[in-house]
Amino acid sequence: MTTTTERSLPQPRFTDAEAGAKEFPDSTARNYSYFTPQKRKQTHYEDVTVEVQPDPRHYLSQGWLYGFADGQGGYPLEWTALKAWGSDRPVPERFPGSGGKGYDWPAHGWHEFRDPNEEWEMTFYRYNSNVVRQITQNVDSARETKAFEQWNPNWVQFVERNVGAWMHVEQGLGLYLFANANRRGPTNMHNTAMAVNSMHRLRFAQDLALYNLTLSDEIEAFDGEAHIETWNSDPAWQGVRRVAEQLTAVDDWAEAVFAANIVFEPLVGELFRSGLVQQAAPRNGDYVTPTVVGAGEHDYAERDLRYTLAMFDLLVNDKEFAQHNKDLMNQWLSTWTERCIKASRDLQPLWSQPDAKPPRFEDSLDRVKSRFSEILRQLGLDDPKELTL
Repeated sequence: MTTTTERSLPQPRFTDAEAGAKEFPDSTARNYSYFTPQKRKQTHYEDVTVEVQPDPRHYLSQGWLYGFADGQGGYPLEWTALKAWGSDRPVPERFPGSGGKGYDWPAHGWHEFRDPNEEWEMTFYRYNSNVVRQITQNVDSARETKAFEQWNPNWVQFVERNVGAWMHVEQGLGLYLFANANRRGPTNMHNTAMAVNSMHRLRFAQDLALYNLTLSDEIEAFDGEAHIETWNSDPAWQGVRRVAEQLTAVDDWAEAVFAANIVFEPLVGELFRSGLVQQAAPRNGDYVTPTVVGAGEHDYAERDLRYTLAMFDLLVNDKEFAQHNKDLMNQWLSTWTERCIKASRDLQPLWSQPDAKPPRFEDSLDRVKSRFSEILRQLGLDDPKELTL
């Protein structure tokens, strides 16, 4: 007969220090939230965007995981001269055992920005695929109906030189301004919006390049390489080229976006696209080019400008640095308005090139000046004196 020895085991004692024992306000919530939503309920856009880029001011207890050759780590707020409330507060000291506690959310005003377009990966692909599909259908329809044969001969030369030249602007700003600014922004909300802006421009540059190839096949007299010489040497385009290259050289990411979307686009981009191409094309037998150019115009007017206004509106109304930001933006306005007005006036000879003329250059310029002033009104900024040049 075998006997079993009973062993005395210590009884578990619960101290409420175990993982999951403590109750929080969101303990029973179905969704985990570590930020304050802009509205009553957090959106899918916020779920996949807010704080995806970590910040040691909150919970990144080991500090930045990556750095640069000059010793800076992560995404320094000093990469722009603009400031949002809390920007001057020091980053919490991080060391082994320091724990993850930092400032409460949001640690600074930069985190308050939300893209009103609510752009993220799915919306970006959906929107651009629809745009490309529409342009492709329009161009294919024009090929089937021989619509290009209705163009005035002089208009063929205008498109090959000038519409083709605009792709250089889109390519340069998309790749060297907005893609660069995307890497330098202070939060993932900023960087996602600027990345989408970059892709809008690169897609538009591609639209124009593919359109150029189509016209080279469909129109015997069309010179698909004429835009290169125009961009490099035509005096009418050298002002635009100069400003575009100056924009890509701006180190401050916020100044670059401000100068491009608040100043350059209304005074130069819309002047050329809406004030010239969109107006002159139908009068010269061309109903196709406006659909291609109009897609790029819609990118800016309905999407890229919208997020830009929301981004800078927070800064001009910042509870700590509003006046600092306004003073700095007024300096930027003075510099870039003068450059853009001069570039716009350099384009004036283009208005006389089509056989059927568009509205007068001065009338078109007055319209974009009014548009520019209205954009500044929305930000609470005054017209710079350089606008009268």
